[in-house]
Amino acid sequence: MTEPATPAHDLIGDFAPKLAALTDDVLFGDVWARPALRPRDRSLITCAALVVNGNVEQLRHHLTLAIANGVTAAVITEVITHLAFYAGWPRAMSAIAVAREVTAGRDR
Repeated sequence: MTEPATPAHDLIGDFAPKLAALTDDVLFGDVWARPALRPRDRSLITCAALVVNGNVEQLRHHLTLAIANGVTAAVITEVITHLAFYAGWPRAMSAIAVAREVTAGRDR
């Protein structure tokens, strides 16, 4: 019986199988599973880091995960607004556009 493909394997497994495996086994299998932080907190930290670094290509996935981990659209918007003063306006504007798409139709 084969295990279902993970998002990392779907995205890059055919091209970079070791990176996909590390993503699954170390990042999500170990780091994200550590009990000192709740998944909601890890999601907020990760999304903030992605906004600050301008990594909007990864933000879509992590915003979706954040919502699954209990972060509301209103909180996402507030985090990005707050970060505009620390990360820069262009990064916040790019991030808010992604957040708008990901949270469309969700309660604010």
